Amino acid sequence: MGFIPNVITIARIIGSVFLLSVVPFSGSFFALYFFCGISDMLDGYVARRYEMSSPFGATLDSIADCVFVFVMLYVILPVVSFPKWALYWMGGIFLIKACTFTIGIFRYQTLAFLHTYLNKAAGALLFAFPMLYYFWGIGTTAVFLCTIATVAAIEELGINILQKELQRDRKSLFLK
Repeated sequence: MGFIPNVITIARIIGSVFLLSVVPFSGSFFALYFFCGISDMLDGYVARRYEMSSPFGATLDSIADCVFVFVMLYVILPVVSFPKWALYWMGGIFLIKACTFTIGIFRYQTLAFLHTYLNKAAGALLFAFPMLYYFWGIGTTAVFLCTIATVAAIEELGINILQKELQRDRKSLFLK
């Protein structure tokens, strides 16, 4: 029974990979896209609600999030005309996340993805990208999303530098 949240997470990884085979912003794209978003919310809910949380499940969830983000970048970047400054900003966020990843590997000998409030907010806003882009255009959407993602990445880096032991579910740098 404890495997159900992990099955949901694996389904998100598979759905993310299938996004590579559909036309961006088509009906099929949005069906898979929303499936991935719903499964992202559902796996954590089921794990917590039915006390099936595990370090493996938390890591698998973070890996699924990374797969989704990288697939979306691969699909969206050729279709949406991002300003150069936004691409550089995204590159900077990637570098911060890479530093955090490296510190986690060396410090804790494992993947040290954290489920902070800011990371959850950044993930939700990234998921909302198509809608925000549609209503706000690329400039406003990029500033808004990159700002939240930058603050979340810096906070995660700070936590991994300052905490003595890995606490995946630490909610914030300022909250235990």
